[in-house]
Amino acid sequence: MAMFESLSKRLEGIFSNLDGHGKLTEDDVNAALREVRIALIEADVNLKVARQFVERVKEKAIGSNVAGSLSPAQQVLSIVNEELVEVLGGTDGQNKLDLNGTPPNVIMLVGLQGSGKTTTAAKLANYLRKQGQRPLLVAADMYRPAAVNQLKTLGKQLTVPVYSEPAGADPVDICVRSLDYAREQASTVVILDTAGRLNIDERMMNEVMSIRTRVQPREVLLVADAMTGQEAVRVAGDFNQAVSLTGMILTKMDGDARGGAALSIRSVTGVPIKFMGMGEKTDALEPFYPDRLASRILGMGDVLSLIERAQESIDEEEALKAQAKLQQGKFDFEDFLSSMRQLKRMGPLRQVMEMLPGFNKLASAPEMEEALEGDQLKYIEAMILSMTREERRNPDIINGSRRKRIAKGSGTKVEEVNQLLKQFGEMRTMMRQMSSGKGPWAQLARQYGGGEGMPGLPAAPRQSGGKKTGKAARKEKRKHKAKSGRR
Repeated sequence: MAMFESLSKRLEGIFSNLDGHGKLTEDDVNAALREVRIALIEADVNLKVARQFVERVKEKAIGSNVAGSLSPAQQVLSIVNEELVEVLGGTDGQNKLDLNGTPPNVIMLVGLQGSGKTTTAAKLANYLRKQGQRPLLVAADMYRPAAVNQLKTLGKQLTVPVYSEPAGADPVDICVRSLDYAREQASTVVILDTAGRLNIDERMMNEVMSIRTRVQPREVLLVADAMTGQEAVRVAGDFNQAVSLTGMILTKMDGDARGGAALSIRSVTGVPIKFMGMGEKTDALEPFYPDRLASRILGMGDVLSLIERAQESIDEEEALKAQAKLQQGKFDFEDFLSSMRQLKRMGPLRQVMEMLPGFNKLASAPEMEEALEGDQLKYIEAMILSMTREERRNPDIINGSRRKRIAKGSGTKVEEVNQLLKQFGEMRTMMRQMSSGKGPWAQLARQYGGGEGMPGLPAAPRQSGGKKTGKAARKEKRKHKAKSGRR
């Protein structure tokens, strides 16, 4: 995650310096934790939170014997991971939405203007619909020009109904009347998009307090811009005092801010973070899991989120067709293009790589920057789309003149087309070896997956009975002779 990139790098360097010690001494721990405290403060973590965090880690780490399977660095990393999970919200389940009331359950969104409240309302509606809910969006921001129209447009895009009233209507009354409309529509969740201001003022607070009193929402969520750092912590404290927040949604978590707000909010305000906004699109909202975020900050990946994202993005029917073709040893540019498009649906390539354990280092390597941030995938897609259907299905027919035509049609160079064809040839060889069970790639698959193939790829076909031939037959014959000789 870009927001925590510098913190991740700093922490990684600190832990690697602890290797080579048999037991953690107080001097080792003190030296490492001084660096950890500096890294946290540089990441804009609240000073008091950073100090308390370091003290708790120190208490657990000093004198702890290193387990046989762990290095000293891993031991401290494990302790830091535990404390980081605690700081981010723990494992008590308070980060989950409470929608166990009698429908329609009301979720009230509050926050300052510019925090992304209206877009977040639409993202939340989209997320809840995928969970089997029937959401209704309510346009209760009557002060910001075009706020109502923006919500209507987003609702239309998502095919989610939007309740609104003409300009001049009272926001409190709009919210109250929307509940009757929700019952008529059999909506299970009502999401109130309330008004924001550039700064907290008395009129704003009175309005949100009145809505809270009249509507009795199940959840009151503050939408806060993570890019504002410690200002987001202060805003959370003010809103919590006025309307008793039940949770927060941090937006712009995909940005390049230092991320200290996420590490401070729960400790300072006691308000759990429930969602993270990871981009502009309406599906760019992720549930907040303290343990998963802690793993990503420490460079340990987030495989569970990656699996969930893959399940949402990958078409099951397409995947089964691709698997059947691979088992027959077939793999062409149409399969490659389909796989690439499914990967793109999972989100930016950098985000996907950062969820894989150990790949955060690779993603931040200078030589990978251009590939991940640039338009490399677009160029590859353009080259494949510049091929005829026959060329995509049978790449071996692509000769020199065809390569020139493909390069011209895709706005690339012949050298780039040659490179793509070479890489594709290597990938096809790998796929064929793994599907046939022969060759170095098949051997690697057996070592890696215990004979079941590489994760995500079909296992090599097994022979069930039938006559053995070649080396296998000769080996079987020798074994039989040896057994006969022993009798």
